[in-house]
Amino acid sequence: MANVIDREESRMNLSTTYLGLELPHPFMTGASPLVDRLDLVRRLEDAGASVITMHSLFEEQILLERSARYSHFDKTRESFAEALSFFPNPDDYQLGPDEYLEQVRRIKATVDVPVIASLNGVTGTGWVEFARLIQQAGADALELNVYFLATDPTETGTAIEQRIVEIARSVKQAITIPVAVKLSPFFTSVAHLATQLAAAGADGLVLFNRFYQPDIDVEALDVAPRLQLSTSEELLLRVRWLAILSGRVSCDLAASGGVHTGLDAIKAVMAGASAVQVVSALLHQGPGQLKKLRDEMVRWMEDHEYESLRQMQGSMNLLRCPDPAAFERANYTRILQTWRV
Repeated sequence: MANVIDREESRMNLSTTYLGLELPHPFMTGASPLVDRLDLVRRLEDAGASVITMHSLFEEQILLERSARYSHFDKTRESFAEALSFFPNPDDYQLGPDEYLEQVRRIKATVDVPVIASLNGVTGTGWVEFARLIQQAGADALELNVYFLATDPTETGTAIEQRIVEIARSVKQAITIPVAVKLSPFFTSVAHLATQLAAAGADGLVLFNRFYQPDIDVEALDVAPRLQLSTSEELLLRVRWLAILSGRVSCDLAASGGVHTGLDAIKAVMAGASAVQVVSALLHQGPGQLKKLRDEMVRWMEDHEYESLRQMQGSMNLLRCPDPAAFERANYTRILQTWRV
C-alpha cells in the first residue's frame, strides 16, 4: 500500500508557495518544543515537513537579559518574592536569547528545508534588534507572534491594533527575510487589521494563535496553567477567516490550530491557505503523522480528480460568493434552525 501511495503522490502536484518559499507541499510544523531536540528535528524532516517552525523567543526573555535581572532575581527572590512573582522566571524558558540564536544555527545546519524563527511579544522593545540577529543566524523567515490579552480598560482597540501594525512595519523594514504575523481571532475587525498588516509589508498571516486559558485551583487559591491540545473542531474558526481573507489581502495565509487529518488540511486549503501548521497532531502521534496527513490528502485528491493543490486553493473562499454578507447571515440562521429539542 505504501508503494501505491508513493506513486500517487509522485503524480500529484502538492506544491505551494508560502512567504516566497517554494514548498513541495503545504504541511509544515508549527511552533512547538519539538525543535529543542535535533534528533526530533531530523525526524520531522524525514517525515516530510516542508518547513520547520521554531517556538518563540519571548519579549520577556529579551527584557530580562537586557536588564541583567537573571542573577539579580535569584539573589533577591526571598526578600520580596511576592513582587518578583509578577516577572517571568528565567527557568521557565527552554532557551535564552543567545541559546535561541544558536539553536537557529544548529537547525539550519541539520536540515535542508526552510527554517522559520519566531518572536513573541507586544511592544517594540527588542523586536528589531533580535529580528536582525535571527536573520544573521540563518533563519529563512520570521514569524511575529503578537500574543496579547487586552486587560487595560483605558487602551482602545485602535491603539492595540496600531501598535501591532507598527511592530510589523518596523521589523519588516529592518530585515530582508520574509515576515509573517501570527494573529489571534479577538479583534473587532480581523479583516481590517489583516489589510493594514499586509499594507505594512507583512508577507503572510497565520490564523490563529491559541490562547491557553488558565484555571483556578480552589484548594491552593492559585491560578493553574492548563495546556490542552487542539482538536479538529478548532479548525472551523480558521476556515471561516481564511475564506473571508483569501483573495482580499495581498499576502499569503497559513492555518494554525485544528489540523489533525488530511481532510482538515484540504478544508484549510480550499478556504485559501497556502500552508498548514501542524503541532498537536505531532505531539499526539509523533513526527510520522506528517506523512500520514500528506498521504490522506493525496488519496482524497485522487478520488476527486484534482491534479494539483493550486487547483483547489481558495476554491471555497467568500470571493466565490456574490454576496458574502448575505451568505454568512443565511448560514448563521440555518445553523440555528438545525437544533431539535
